[in-house]
Amino acid sequence: MLARAVVGLVRLSLRAPAGVLIACLIGATLLGIYAATHFNIDADTNKLISPELPWRQREAQFEKAFPQNVDLIAIVIDAKDAPGQAEDAAAKLAEWAGSHPELFKTVRRPDGGEFFKRNGLIFLPTKEVQQVADQLIASQPLLGQLAADPSLRGLFTAIDLALQGVTHGDIKLAELDAPLNEIDGTVAAAVAGRPHHLSWSGLFTGRSPTIQELRRFVLVQPILDYQALEPGAKARDAIHQFAAQSGFTPDQGVTVRLTGPVALSDEEFATVTQGAGSATLVSLALVCLILFMALHSWRIIVAIVVTLLTGLIASAAFAFAAVGALNLISVAFAVLFIGIAVDFGIQFSVRYRDERYRAKDLDEALLRTARGIGGPLFLASATTALGFYSFVPTDYSGVSELGLIAGTSMIIALFLNLTMLPATLKLLRPAGEPEPIGFAWAAGIDAFLVRRRGVVLGVTAAVAVAAMFALPHWRFDFDPLNLKDPHTESVSTLFDLMADPSTTPYTIDILEKSVADAQALADRIEKLPEVAQVVSVASFVPEDQDDKLAILNDAQMLLGPTLSPPTVNPPPDDAANLAALGKAAKDLAALGAAAPDGPAARLARSLDAAVQRGPEILPVLNEMIISGLPRRLDELRLSLMPQRTTLETLPEDLKRAWVTPDGQARLEVFPKGNARDPEVLRHFVAAVRAIAPEATGTPVTIQESGDTVVGAFSRAGMLAVAAITVLLFIVLRRIRDVLLVLGPLALAGLLTGATAVLIGLPLNYANIITLPLLLGIGVAFDIYFVMRWRAGLGGPLQSSTARAVLFSALTTMTAFGSLALSSHPGTSEMGKLLTMALAYVLLCTLFVLPALLGRLKP
Repeated sequence: MLARAVVGLVRLSLRAPAGVLIACLIGATLLGIYAATHFNIDADTNKLISPELPWRQREAQFEKAFPQNVDLIAIVIDAKDAPGQAEDAAAKLAEWAGSHPELFKTVRRPDGGEFFKRNGLIFLPTKEVQQVADQLIASQPLLGQLAADPSLRGLFTAIDLALQGVTHGDIKLAELDAPLNEIDGTVAAAVAGRPHHLSWSGLFTGRSPTIQELRRFVLVQPILDYQALEPGAKARDAIHQFAAQSGFTPDQGVTVRLTGPVALSDEEFATVTQGAGSATLVSLALVCLILFMALHSWRIIVAIVVTLLTGLIASAAFAFAAVGALNLISVAFAVLFIGIAVDFGIQFSVRYRDERYRAKDLDEALLRTARGIGGPLFLASATTALGFYSFVPTDYSGVSELGLIAGTSMIIALFLNLTMLPATLKLLRPAGEPEPIGFAWAAGIDAFLVRRRGVVLGVTAAVAVAAMFALPHWRFDFDPLNLKDPHTESVSTLFDLMADPSTTPYTIDILEKSVADAQALADRIEKLPEVAQVVSVASFVPEDQDDKLAILNDAQMLLGPTLSPPTVNPPPDDAANLAALGKAAKDLAALGAAAPDGPAARLARSLDAAVQRGPEILPVLNEMIISGLPRRLDELRLSLMPQRTTLETLPEDLKRAWVTPDGQARLEVFPKGNARDPEVLRHFVAAVRAIAPEATGTPVTIQESGDTVVGAFSRAGMLAVAAITVLLFIVLRRIRDVLLVLGPLALAGLLTGATAVLIGLPLNYANIITLPLLLGIGVAFDIYFVMRWRAGLGGPLQSSTARAVLFSALTTMTAFGSLALSSHPGTSEMGKLLTMALAYVLLCTLFVLPALLGRLKP
């Protein structure tokens, strides 16, 4: 019945081949115009999984409560030497971003603002507050001189005064080692032409700045363009441009990097497309070469390519009509269509060449081709379409849409390969075949597989059993960061932040009805061994405020007048600055003569070198030493006047980051240990959700997304196998023949999984798409051989079917194998798994299936 229907369709096409071709080309043109005018890609990754899932609804509820935390770019500013550099750069970047509402919806500094400048010290332990106060009081002479004369002259005059104290025996020279070392590092760098800004906080407090003190953050919500593959590119480019124009560059001692959800997504798309053009050209050239090896006729190749492109255009038009906008997964329908539809064209054309050898008349050869390949081709396309359609009812929206588009594209491909392809072949009239096109040299292999059938099947069974033991160890990698290029700015910055437990993004968010409920829950969660800390709005109310305020109040009484002199000296001229440097150098040399390698002697030599350079060195020294001094003095004055902090007195923007207008309060839970370790993350999520089932956040999303994806593919896989089995049974009507089709496919799946375990290639969000492709191509290949065997034709490896299967597989492997060369880890792993899976499908089809079929019975 299938054969008659197919022959009738082909015969109809051959009656008016020019009309069929023109109609197809006109249709392709119209559909191409539709596809081009409706082309739309939605790059919003939040839409890839159904929003109706409970965990997605909790996620949406949290985002609605705190919309300022959605779609962020995190601007990470790192200073090489001085915290003041990072602070000034962050302040300037935040001010600039706030003045560009066309680029940014919101701008905020989670670690900045007057509140932290004023109250930062009282967040330290009481002992450290006392130490800082004591160090500042000990630095009172230096602070007084700098406040009255904030210049190079003032700094080195203060040093000279301190040296006089050493001469008079009031202090020891060793007590000045730390500040002299700090200043020498900056002066020596200026003389050598290297950037090295003076850390005034280190000079005032006597301690080196920590990594956290050298780092600042600005969080912005960019205006996103989801019609572009990089929705945040405009905002990201503007930030980088402003940073470069402002001198916030590594050669100036400041590094500005971007990370966060928007930057990560944008750079991932850029990585995927990097080198794609050249790889595509190489892949296309190899595919054309393989096609020529299979078909030996450029006319046949042209017919296949024209049919393939027409089908691709028609499938694209259907895609935009059916789903509106392609997502970042459904856009892969084009790759799947080319990989599978080209098989239909090769099967038809190779069979045509075989029939053309037997029938010299072109029309007769095409009709014989339709009669011989029509049934298998119809069944192959139907089973492949069913495999894709089985993904439609899943919660993984990205793959659901892909299943709808790819399944329909298989029907389109079948129709065109039975109408447009034979019509085009008739018009192009490829030359006849002078000799059989099968693999005559494979006769010995055919005979061996039948003669040693028991051995082949025994070895196959043993390998299958071994693979079954390995398969349970094939794990799913839930961490999406492993799919990203670690060399991109956003990913490398994120890894840098994750090295600090206090800035890891792998935190759990919990929303409670009130601040009191949140604090009660925080107390319970903090006791969990899997939890490092819990941050809430209450975390911004310092402990032991009475003691700390008293310490700082005493320091303010002593230092207040010093830091706020009644008059400030006018800026000195170059001569005065050089004179102060020269005098300090002379006094340092005298006192440091006993220790030539000591801080005093080294600074004396550096100052002498600076003085010898003359006035030209002064702008550099001013920039590295004095430029931030007025702001640091202002910050110091403010930090000595903290205010008692309560929940009610917290700044509104800070409070809004933790409490909603209706009183709901947020908790942020930090994991203990390496959060990128799957087991650590799994235990962390399980422990927190045992107490707070409504928890959300990145770790929960990672776990739930993985479960959703695996569940979707598992259910779709079972549905696909069931539907394909039913269809095969309806057509083949024998359980044995159905098992013959599915058996080699199952073996190929086992071997693919076992090999992936051996080479350490886990399943992930990218390469899991291999499974439906394996199902589609594997079933098609097996159907061709089984239906040939049912027709009473032996010698499978000598036949034109084997030639078609071999070159079809090589064509698809070449196309997908090029993905393995991608610099994007996700794409590369997808290419590796696709290539490996196709290789095993080919191996099982060509060598295991003939042994299963055995000797033909009369």
